[in-house]
Amino acid sequence: MDLFTSALGNLWSIFLIVLFFGGSIFVHELGHFLAARRRGVKVERFSIGFGPRIFGWRGKDGVEYRLSWFPLGGYVALPQLADMGEIEGRSETDAGVPPPLSYSTKMIVFGAGAFCNILFAFALACILSLIGEPTSEDLSTTRIGYVTATLALEDGGTVPSPALEAGLRIGDYVRAIDGQPVADWPELLQTLVTSSGRAEDGRRRAVFTIERDGQLIDLTIYPRLSGDERVRRIGVLSGYTAIVAAVPEESEAASLGLRVGDRLLTLNGTPLLNLVTLHDALQAANSPGFTLGLERDGQPVAITVPGPRPADARGLLGAGFRTRVGLLHKNPFTQIANHISSTIRVLWSLIHPNSDINVSKLSGPVGIGKIFWDASEAGIRYVLWIAVLVNVNLAIFNLLPIPVLDGGHMLFATIAKLRGRAIPPNFVASAQSVFIALLFGMIIYVSFFDVRRIFRDTRTEPPAREAVEKSPATEPTPAKP
Repeated sequence: MDLFTSALGNLWSIFLIVLFFGGSIFVHELGHFLAARRRGVKVERFSIGFGPRIFGWRGKDGVEYRLSWFPLGGYVALPQLADMGEIEGRSETDAGVPPPLSYSTKMIVFGAGAFCNILFAFALACILSLIGEPTSEDLSTTRIGYVTATLALEDGGTVPSPALEAGLRIGDYVRAIDGQPVADWPELLQTLVTSSGRAEDGRRRAVFTIERDGQLIDLTIYPRLSGDERVRRIGVLSGYTAIVAAVPEESEAASLGLRVGDRLLTLNGTPLLNLVTLHDALQAANSPGFTLGLERDGQPVAITVPGPRPADARGLLGAGFRTRVGLLHKNPFTQIANHISSTIRVLWSLIHPNSDINVSKLSGPVGIGKIFWDASEAGIRYVLWIAVLVNVNLAIFNLLPIPVLDGGHMLFATIAKLRGRAIPPNFVASAQSVFIALLFGMIIYVSFFDVRRIFRDTRTEPPAREAVEKSPATEPTPAKP
């Protein structure tokens, strides 16, 4: 029965990946196809995937519809608009056949793919707005819940926590980083990771605008590169209210009087905003004990945890904990705007000379597939959220003014319009060939790191203290050139 359930779960995950990841590519190409047909442009082929054909057919409209072997994107062959024979196969149509296509036709057809991705993202965002986007207190806040004493570096060494050195305190609310407002914990982490500030001596620098006791304060913090991904970190965890979710009968928590539903508020009178604080208190050598302040059925309760504790004492008193969760019904326009801002921030960090983000931090087709797989196990709401992000990302990426991409074609058309004559075909073909090689090389490169991350994540499960500032993937790299 378990095997059958697991098989069904895997089939469901595969179905969602095909539906939303493959669907995102299909929607993009459908935009080109419909715009081309509307503007009277010759359409020779509509392909999902690149390379040799797996199967296909030629419709009554004369278009070859096919599924190809390399699922790294898709294309609509438009020989009148662009010679993409290196990647799409040789054309049977003479691209120079009159009448010549207008500049507006070229811009509409090339931009239609991105436009349809945004429309698709907006439709999914509307659904997500109605059913609710999953959220939890630790993700929806910018409140500091824990500040580490030290920060581990990739070489195994440790340094004093940049956050502690700068004076960041438990309970502070982070309102902005380097002047960029942050609304929740994932945005805080991504803004920090993609920041590019540097001090005069070359050290990485970020200015945190925090709210403390009703006052806004600017703190200059010097992040360090940490973790397997070598990204900027400062040594903090988000704040949340820990709620007792399970109290086994034979556990220490039961003997102390903890009950399911108790909310942990203080430890020795100071706010308890993250379970790592409780973990530290329980693991402290020769501890005289401490007092936990709880809220139970709206009433304050104090429980004394005696000390010193034996070295083999169970972690968090043997109890299970959770935090508050809910559904966020976010305006679809806000969702799209947030994803656009996030994508642009990552792309900017890729080219900024002071940034620590490079192509290896992105996700290719393998990484995006793994993200969808993980989301499918968490629920359809997470899949929808990822699909909105991927479609926005796909639209923006394809509008970059790089040969091979839609934005590159639009750039060539604009240059030709400004100079009053077509760009020499040999130059265009050479540029396309070079960037085709670069693009596929980049996909292979990022896929290598995707696979490495997958193996690393499946082999190791970091302990709680090592999960400090574990950031979500920056942005996936769209698979369609």
